[in-house]
Amino acid sequence: MAIEIKKKEGETASSLLYRFSKKVKQSGVLLEAKRRRFKRRLPNKRKVKESALHRSAKKSEFERAKKMGTA
Repeated sequence: MAIEIKKKEGETASSLLYRFSKKVKQSGVLLEAKRRRFKRRLPNKRKVKESALHRSAKKSEFERAKKMGTA
């Protein structure tokens, strides 16, 4: 996905740079690069299940405390 900009006749360097940066923004190259900058590793199935069990245990513990009036 290469972006190619050629200098027009009589065009200044600043206007060429402006056209280039505008083209880069429109193409979405910068957004994709920023997304790929920090890749998150997906947790394994066991870890996902353990965290779900932990959340449900904490939730039921909180509900029980709420009924008792201590939360």
